[in-house]
Amino acid sequence: MALTTNYELKLGAATREAFGRALVEVARENPNVVGCDADLSKSTMMTYFAKEFPTRFFECGIAEANMVALGAGLAMTGKIPFVSSFSCFVMNKGFEQLRTTVAYPGVNVKVVGTHSGISIGEDGPSQMSIEDLALACALPGFTVISPADEVATRAAVRWATEHFGGVFLRCGRAKVPVIYAADAKIEIGKANLLLPGRDVTLVAHGLMVAECLRAAAALDAEGISARVLDVHTLKPLDEETLAAAARETGALVVAEEHLVDCGLGARVAQALARRAPAPMEFIGLETYAESGTPEGVPAKYGLTSQNVVAAARRAIARKAS
Repeated sequence: MALTTNYELKLGAATREAFGRALVEVARENPNVVGCDADLSKSTMMTYFAKEFPTRFFECGIAEANMVALGAGLAMTGKIPFVSSFSCFVMNKGFEQLRTTVAYPGVNVKVVGTHSGISIGEDGPSQMSIEDLALACALPGFTVISPADEVATRAAVRWATEHFGGVFLRCGRAKVPVIYAADAKIEIGKANLLLPGRDVTLVAHGLMVAECLRAAAALDAEGISARVLDVHTLKPLDEETLAAAARETGALVVAEEHLVDCGLGARVAQALARRAPAPMEFIGLETYAESGTPEGVPAKYGLTSQNVVAAARRAIARKAS
């Protein structure tokens, strides 16, 4: 895997920014790509698309459910609609329409949720989406993607454009470290091995991938060899790679900026219970967070490399007992 580096990660663009620019690129190539937004295009970065393709952009106002239904209608005419808003709005307010007008008839709608998780900081808890991945994974036929950086986001947008079917793409507000080199291969549905390791596997998506790489560096200093997997596709889940990691390292930590009850950790546990049971620890949220800085809020709620390190030690101890 063409990583930028093992541990020294440089800050790159926010995944919402990468989405906005990638959407313009694919729209230049495919005239069927259209965009819908719910009065937040300057935040979701759909504004780039709106400026270049004003006749292919539909401003829906603060009416996320209507936006989803409009996207479904556009898809039924042969268009490839990207509907975008904050994750908490498009998934929570739009879920009934996602269920009945997109998932049930199986139409070709791409849903992009930005400002996901608690790293939005000062925007506050009412806009922190920590259930979005659970809701998206509950939709039959949907592919659910949570990229770690701008490179992976661009790859996801291009793949979603070419793929027929419902897609949920999770993006964040804050700038995130660059994990992948520009020429890295990102295969949707296939976890990426970022670091090899023999003692424990650190599994993550989104911004927690960088924290797991930092945790791997700290564990390496202790003589612990940590494997790191970027599971950017939550659905379909790469069960084969996860099962191999469980068998080969014997312990896992799943880290995510999402509720632990129903996110990636729950999906990994379900898969490994069938294929390769192993001691597991979970880093994630158990309650709603509060307003604060984009750095301070994740730290308060345990979404740091230090928490991943502590969880890895616990998982290894359980393996040895």
